[in-house]
Amino acid sequence: MTSEDFVSSYFEAWNQHDAGGVAEHLAQDGSYFDIPVRQQLSRNAFIEHLKDFFAQDKNRYVLVGEILTGESSIAFQYRACPNADEDQGWLGAEFITMQGDTAEKIEDYYQDPATAQMGRRTIVTQRYAKSGLDESGLQRVMHRLTQLMEEQKVFLDPGLSLPQLATRLNCSVNHLSQAINAGFGMSFFDYVNQYRVKEAMTTLGSNDGSVPAILDIALQVGFNSTSTFYAAFKKSTGQTPAQYRKAHL
Repeated sequence: MTSEDFVSSYFEAWNQHDAGGVAEHLAQDGSYFDIPVRQQLSRNAFIEHLKDFFAQDKNRYVLVGEILTGESSIAFQYRACPNADEDQGWLGAEFITMQGDTAEKIEDYYQDPATAQMGRRTIVTQRYAKSGLDESGLQRVMHRLTQLMEEQKVFLDPGLSLPQLATRLNCSVNHLSQAINAGFGMSFFDYVNQYRVKEAMTTLGSNDGSVPAILDIALQVGFNSTSTFYAAFKKSTGQTPAQYRKAHL
């Protein structure tokens, strides 16, 4: 299956409001990440989530711009249209890590529909209006940034800064800041820390017999202190690292 076929089938399931059809694009052991609300769902939980969502959702979903592909990834931007006008509605973007013909991980970034007219993304985009980075350019930087974070795990460097990250991407600091603030809807530190927290979640939930100290895990994933780690972890998961480990071991 080509990336175009996958995305076409995926959009068709969304527009039919078919919870099972959407979830079929996710591997049995895959995960869906709702980034704005910091929620991770298994495939079965994703189906239940979609059933509730589709009970109220009346939007039609359309592709915006081109589909970007990597060795094992797909990225695209979409618009949720409340009527026949495809220029109206709120924007979102999905970054998908593939496992064969199905998705191992789907990360969904979107503008809060409740504030679609003057939401955070709209306000921040206005702030960058003269930066020269249009929607297509914004999507490309977001895709390259996601690849860098997931494939090279640069977030493990505790000294990682915005200028250093811009250098790694060969783009300007302003364009990178726009991609993170306007594209992903979060600050640089929240963006980097979400990856560190997900890495820590993997270690905390591991059943390999080792039980590393939480401080060691914090330092291992790029945090400089346990207080920063605890705050970021609780903000992302609603649990402390110790509570998360207890619940998953």
